[in-house]
Amino acid sequence: MTPDTSTPTAAPAARAATPDDAAEISRLRSAYVLSEPLGEEWLDRTRDHLAGRLGPAGDARAYVVDAPNGGLAACALGLIHPVLPGPRYPKGLAARIHLVATHTDFRRRGLARATVAALLDHLTRDGVTLFELHASKDATRLYEEFGFASKSALMRMTRLSPAPGEGRP
Repeated sequence: MTPDTSTPTAAPAARAATPDDAAEISRLRSAYVLSEPLGEEWLDRTRDHLAGRLGPAGDARAYVVDAPNGGLAACALGLIHPVLPGPRYPKGLAARIHLVATHTDFRRRGLARATVAALLDHLTRDGVTLFELHASKDATRLYEEFGFASKSALMRMTRLSPAPGEGRP
């Protein structure tokens, strides 16, 4: 697919993603978010996993902008998860903005802004009141415009279980 890179007069509207968009969302994630692109096996696994979560009973919400010649130009994906309820989280719902990606041929056209705005509006209607994301340095200003604030206490760890037959060091 060769994207149409002509400059549009207005940013296309974001639309709610469906399970049929899972492959393209996975592809954009692999190409523009992850530090190393996924191989075909992992792209297939991600697509299948995400398609189920994007269904009506799933915990994933996404908004996308279609590329003029097929595929997606941009996407924003949020994953809803429960938290203990409290005054600031009355329904006990939080969402992690798992990815925001724009194909390089379509950047600087407001597509990330359009998909994030639509996603946040949808999640808010779903009762989510706590939103979290990891932002690249280049995207920090965009998220601050939506009301996100940096917290220096964020820490991460990945802990994989050893394969059967392997001991821990």
